[in-house]
Amino acid sequence: MRSGRHSTITVAQREEFWRRYKAGESVLGIIGALGQRSANINRVLEASGGIAPVRRTRSARVLRFTEREEISRGLAAEDSLRVIAKRLNRAVSTVSQDLLHLIKMWLIAPVEEDDGRGGKRRTTPCKDSGRGVPQGSPLSPLLGNLYMRRFVLGWKQRGVESRLKARIVSYADDYVICCKGDVDEALAEMREMMRRLKLTVNEAKTRVCYLPQERFDFLGYSFGRYYSPQTGRAYLCEWPSKRSVQRLIGTIREATDRRIVWLEADEMVRRINRKLLGWGNYFSLGPTGKAYRTINQYAPRRLRRWLCDKHKVHNSGASRFPDEYLYDTLGLVELITVRA
Repeated sequence: MRSGRHSTITVAQREEFWRRYKAGESVLGIIGALGQRSANINRVLEASGGIAPVRRTRSARVLRFTEREEISRGLAAEDSLRVIAKRLNRAVSTVSQDLLHLIKMWLIAPVEEDDGRGGKRRTTPCKDSGRGVPQGSPLSPLLGNLYMRRFVLGWKQRGVESRLKARIVSYADDYVICCKGDVDEALAEMREMMRRLKLTVNEAKTRVCYLPQERFDFLGYSFGRYYSPQTGRAYLCEWPSKRSVQRLIGTIREATDRRIVWLEADEMVRRINRKLLGWGNYFSLGPTGKAYRTINQYAPRRLRRWLCDKHKVHNSGASRFPDEYLYDTLGLVELITVRA
């Protein structure tokens, strides 16, 4: 039995070992002085290759966690970097460099995608190309608004808005130019300003649309001429686009895949309801009747099919899982049309 020998080595003993080791003492002598087992000392030597690790010290210029929290509060209160730096007793350059480093980390963050085989893969397209922002990053709309603000201000200061009666409606990096003047001149002005801002115009998504003869999609809505189903009267308005409806249908289809029949029915309904309510809250403008009817027909049918897969029912399930069971018992949400 080995007495007086420790099975682990503490941080203090590790530092004492390296101090004696660098002073020229033998390993065996250090083992005896520390009362340690030779196996523990050997593991320390193998981990560093027999070279004493350099002790890392935090630079005085590196901001502490509490200071970064104070910066966040200052930015939320719309304080300038100069005011925040003075409050922290720091140089303005130190605060700005820390913010730039944080922005850079967002820009080169990896993106997790489906690999097509049921797994995940991580890619770094923005880091590799040195351009763009990761899709879905919270930094994307912020930077989009910053650049679009410069674009809109320049558009007004150059007199393009008043000269061509062309007003810009933007959200993040998406925008529409409502123009009553020369369309070709407005396009040329837009491309020239984007060139000066060193931004690339997505030509595939850029087109000229003449209202009311044509229609266009923007932020999930379709804009154009619409005919009232009650009176047949034509008027200009917005309504949920066909692509937005199909995207929600695809989301519900993925959520009710037969591979997750292990989920409880109540939890499945809660997940579907969250998607339906979120979608309905956003797409509540204009005539929503047609879009809501499409979704209200698809959601219970898809949920019923999922219940059939879960309970091994080999028919449509209409008799075992009627609409009353889906809506009243399980609590499935039905989108209500506010406007016809």
